[in-house]
Amino acid sequence: MSEISLPSLGSLPSRLLRLYGGLALYGTGIGLQVESALGNDPWDVFHQGLAVRTGLSIGTWIILVGALVMLLWIPLRQKPGIGTISNIIFLGLFADAAIYLLPSPGHWTVAWAYLLSAIVAVALATVLYIGAGMGPGPRDGVMTGLIRLGLSVRLARFLIEITVVAIGWLLGGTVGVGTLLFAVAIGPITQLFTRWFPLPGQH
Repeated sequence: MSEISLPSLGSLPSRLLRLYGGLALYGTGIGLQVESALGNDPWDVFHQGLAVRTGLSIGTWIILVGALVMLLWIPLRQKPGIGTISNIIFLGLFADAAIYLLPSPGHWTVAWAYLLSAIVAVALATVLYIGAGMGPGPRDGVMTGLIRLGLSVRLARFLIEITVVAIGWLLGGTVGVGTLLFAVAIGPITQLFTRWFPLPGQH
């Protein structure tokens, strides 16, 4: 019997699997954190605030905001890829599906399990879809564009996230312990996952 050859890490099928698997996992993470009601990540505070004010779903606003954010790429001279377009279209769809399907936690222990699972899911998802090498998400592209203009990674991310959190909170988005925990934990956990799923250029 001949051996079945699995696609290598750099093959197109493998990269597509990482991209869309990562986006599905990221959407699930968003759904878990929203349903926990313990505080969303910065961008989803903003998306939820817009959803509260308009009656449109969080996923719909993820799509709309992603498309609008891409307009900022023009002066920042960023170039989208298939991963960028896929992020705009599919992340909101996966997030809405997760929010719809996940039962509301009936106990604080379940809410915390949702929150912790969300942070781990988003960290792994980030490594997967960025590792596909098919273009950054629209929000990531703004950050990398600001970095190219001379801002540090830390300052660029801080300026973006403090802005969307403030606006989202004023609109009615949920800010809480989960927002703080996400901000503190997402970087180290994402870095941990790069040990098993190296990013492009990482050795």
